[in-house]
Amino acid sequence: MPLLQVRDVPADLYETLSMVAENEHRSIAQQTIVLLRSALNMKDKRMLRRKAVLQEIEKLEIKNTDHFPDPSQLIREDRDR
Repeated sequence: MPLLQVRDVPADLYETLSMVAENEHRSIAQQTIVLLRSALNMKDKRMLRRKAVLQEIEKLEIKNTDHFPDPSQLIREDRDR
């Protein structure tokens, strides 16, 4: 099995990881693997959700999009409030 070593972990992050691992009855190494898997899986799920949303938008076949306001203009107006 490959070895992963992480250096210079901030003390507060290490303490939090240690507490979470203890609460879950895992070693720090086991908890790190669980968290990495979860984080990587979340990224994949977000990408799939975004693709699904874009596909749904394409199905709407919206016409006359040239009449939509400029997003940068809307943001500027919002900031000026």
